[in-house]
Amino acid sequence: MVKSRRVFTREFKVAAVKELESCKQLGYVARQLEVSANTLHRWRREFKEQPTKAFSGQGKRMLAEGREAQLERKIGQLTMENDFLKKLLVSFEEQQAGGNGAEPFTRRSTKKKTK
Repeated sequence: MVKSRRVFTREFKVAAVKELESCKQLGYVARQLEVSANTLHRWRREFKEQPTKAFSGQGKRMLAEGREAQLERKIGQLTMENDFLKKLLVSFEEQQAGGNGAEPFTRRSTKKKTK
């Protein structure tokens, strides 16, 4: 199973740095936020170097691309399932036609018109 990379918003990162600055222990904050201590160190360093420009990346864009890829995989999966079911239906129709001498199953009505 492929582990996807988590994406954090700027607000989340700033809040994490503020937690560290409020004299809470690094390990405690890391466990609470489920983020590694090294990541918190990096975020704190980036925030101290340039508070206004820190975390200006396009985090949401990666999330959108991931969603797009997920939907494409789902389309592929559904296409494969449809193809399988179509083949199964053809096989079933052939069995019905050959087994008891009846007409093959069709989607059209079998009622005969009377005049």
